[in-house]
Amino acid sequence: MKLAILGTGMIVKEGALPALKEVPEVEVAAIFARPSSREKAEKLSVAYDIPKVYTDYEELLADPDIDFVYVGLTNSVHYDYTKKALLAGKHVIVEKPFASAAREVQELRQLALAKGLYVFEAVTLFYLPNFAAIREALPKLGRIKAVVANYSQYSSRYDKYLNGEVLPAFDPQRSGGALYDINIYNLNLIIGLFGKPESIDYTANIGFNGIDTSGMVKMQYPDFFALAIGAKDSDSPGYAVIQGEKGYIKVTDAPNTLRSFEMKLRGSGVTSHYELNKYSHRMVHEFQEFAKIFAAKDYDKVKQGLDVSVAVLETAEEARKQVGIVFPCDHT
Repeated sequence: MKLAILGTGMIVKEGALPALKEVPEVEVAAIFARPSSREKAEKLSVAYDIPKVYTDYEELLADPDIDFVYVGLTNSVHYDYTKKALLAGKHVIVEKPFASAAREVQELRQLALAKGLYVFEAVTLFYLPNFAAIREALPKLGRIKAVVANYSQYSSRYDKYLNGEVLPAFDPQRSGGALYDINIYNLNLIIGLFGKPESIDYTANIGFNGIDTSGMVKMQYPDFFALAIGAKDSDSPGYAVIQGEKGYIKVTDAPNTLRSFEMKLRGSGVTSHYELNKYSHRMVHEFQEFAKIFAAKDYDKVKQGLDVSVAVLETAEEARKQVGIVFPCDHT
């Protein structure tokens, strides 16, 4: 599996490239950057022994030695870069959020299926052993009654935002905001376990440029409700709690890492603790799984993942529109 990395930002420097060092099944064959960031790409190519550096995306897509592209660019361009890759016959790993609008995800899904191409959204939590264990343990809780997930982290960019400087994480023109950047993990956790909710209601703190700096999505299911809380303007310990009539499961850190969880069944008097993830870097498992699915030609897994991606973006898009957040994709 030969992969081209798109981007030189934090998710690439601190995420994908360090993780891929531990995944020999994936060969990083190239790195792409805009011409203005070529120097950054060249430094990364040296640091990680990447043989090719591209600043022309069309040229990269014409390279027969590349199977996959990893889209680690700003949210607002995920759709464009993924579509161009699919049209060129390349498989794609795209960072969350998959795109800015649900119709974009639907279009990319249909294009991938029509061409038989592999497309994965890089939502790390789905590929962690702890997530698989939580899903397997759910029936032990009996009927679910309430779910709460909180991922809140004071952004290193928020002080600049307060001073009027808008970086991509807080820019509606770049599909930023707390919902799409951080609360999207909570939506993936809840929808990945329970499916798309019947209805939602989003309450948010809106900044001076119309973006959400924090917010809470209330999600209504037939027999229970769920709350997804995400903030970039304040801190909280990360956690998730799933409450059932027979017991509860508590994720004891941020939902994007799921480093550990505990389960206690009513009447047992015992709290069981689980730490099943094998790697300290949260992205290793997902790249391993992508390579495994590709090697096994397990296309059903691709379809299942795309179905979840569609449901999450439908929910996120409805939520942001409820509070008046407008992205450029809304005008096309």
